[in-house]
Amino acid sequence: MNDISPKISPDRPVIRQLDDGAINRIAAGEVVERPASAVKELVENALDAGARRIEIDIADGGKTLIRVTDDGCGMTAEDLPLALSRHATSKIDGSDLLNIHSFGFRGEALPSLGAVGRLKITSRAGGEEAVAITVEGGRTGAVTPAAFNAGTRVELRDLFYATPARLKFMRTDRAEAQAVGDVIKRLAMAEPFVGFTLRDVSGGKDPRVVFRADPETGDLFDALHGRLARVLGRDFAENALRLEAEREGVSMTGYAALPTYSRGSSVAQYLFVNGRPVRDKMLYGALRAAYHDFLSRDRHPAAALFLDCAPKLVDVNVHPAKSEVRFRDPGVARGLIVSGLRHALAEAGHRASTTVAGATLGAMRPEPVNPRIYQMDRPSPAARATAYQAQSPGFAEIEGAWSARVEPEVVEPAEEVEPQARPLGAARAQIHENYIVAQTESGMVLVDQHAAHERLVYERLKRQMAENGVAGQALLIPEIVELSEAEAATLLDMAEDLARLGLVIESFGPGSVAVRETPAILGPCDAAAMLRDILDELADQGASLSLQARIEAILSRVACHGSVRSGRRMSAEEMNALLREMEATPHSGQCNHGRPTYVELNLSDIERLFGRT
Repeated sequence: MNDISPKISPDRPVIRQLDDGAINRIAAGEVVERPASAVKELVENALDAGARRIEIDIADGGKTLIRVTDDGCGMTAEDLPLALSRHATSKIDGSDLLNIHSFGFRGEALPSLGAVGRLKITSRAGGEEAVAITVEGGRTGAVTPAAFNAGTRVELRDLFYATPARLKFMRTDRAEAQAVGDVIKRLAMAEPFVGFTLRDVSGGKDPRVVFRADPETGDLFDALHGRLARVLGRDFAENALRLEAEREGVSMTGYAALPTYSRGSSVAQYLFVNGRPVRDKMLYGALRAAYHDFLSRDRHPAAALFLDCAPKLVDVNVHPAKSEVRFRDPGVARGLIVSGLRHALAEAGHRASTTVAGATLGAMRPEPVNPRIYQMDRPSPAARATAYQAQSPGFAEIEGAWSARVEPEVVEPAEEVEPQARPLGAARAQIHENYIVAQTESGMVLVDQHAAHERLVYERLKRQMAENGVAGQALLIPEIVELSEAEAATLLDMAEDLARLGLVIESFGPGSVAVRETPAILGPCDAAAMLRDILDELADQGASLSLQARIEAILSRVACHGSVRSGRRMSAEEMNALLREMEATPHSGQCNHGRPTYVELNLSDIERLFGRT
């Protein structure tokens, strides 16, 4: 207990100026965390230089080699030494740090990389000769002539060789290479008109192309859709909704997937602010809030959202890696994401993702046990007819007179739309008293009657709640909740919003809140625990949906008990009425837990199941 703290020296500490090498190594610890961080900085420099094609080569996950080649504007012999100086940049002049239009602006990446690795830059500007410069462990060499086309090539070898302790924190080559690929994919989504090629050259073998995305053409949305299909896959592109919204100077574009195309983790969520990939807790929380009524807690949405605003409305100089941003008015950005996504999901109506049908077909397709039969080996229709006549006399005569249809055909009036021409078709049968089989013009639809009706009732209850508000239950004796003064002030600032949800609070002295009413639909509840949950959510996400989520959970439970139960036999009129209401109700493509309410199979897919190709 009497030991002197190791941080306290008996002698007076001496203040000294660190040399440039130590400063650069310290800066490298902030800017260059791993090979993926170095790749990010170098590719962003290439994009700022106006490159249209960028090639990235890595070896051993980027630990032994990172080479980035671009066709940008290049640098001259005078530029190269200056580019390796700390805080030297061509992106800004230093007069206005809030008016930033480029990826990089701090001027720390190249000197930091040169301080911890072996760096070589070869560049050629338009109308100039190609030149090169090297720097190893912070020691800069002279500028020399080189042979190179227009653009710049930055080659970084033996990352962290000058700081061996950092190498112990590196992960496996596979993990580092995967992190590099993720960085390239994010930047590729941000710049759909730029071509990217990532190659692995480990072991001195022939380069292996890990990722390639050629420049897209067309307008912004067409180019972005094509790039997302290349990066995230065709399934995402086919099941994504186009987003375009604007609020108070902040605009949002991009694509978000249908709720039935959800993921088991948040790996398919990509956010960009003014073209810069970011990982912002507040924005991720807004994305989760927009889907909270359509997905269960263990499922996550997939989306690529691009927010654009005037540079002065957002501060990108919050973190050395520039992965975090701070909005002047975060509520506007958050509200734009929530409202824009919910509007797009509502416009999607009853639509469900195509992957549901693919999974259904996969479940139906049995494992092959016999040799595959090719079309040329199947008998022709004439041969089958001859065989029928030989095998069963009289079968050919009755073949045309009999049909497999078990329900008499109903002739609709000419002026009305044929039911099967509607999106969800016309009901033809009910199987196991739970599933409705409907015929469409191009195939069939299989509907889970309980899940579908549960969603319809739930949406109806939500509309009624929005129109009439949430009834509050007055407490006989108000409940006093003791909080800190800051927490009490936070809750009182949103008292009007809570009152609309049936929770009425008022101030009861410094650091205390009196709860006068609670939502009647919740019944007896712990008001203090509810308020603390709201405060925790506010601190974590900047907004709270816990109270609304509790109320909607009750509505969902009521909808479940008030919907058509499994095992109930429905008439043709009831089944068709359910289909028509599904077509007219937003979000009816998934139940209250995010599962699909129907499966649509095209006739060609059905025929393929039976080998009729």
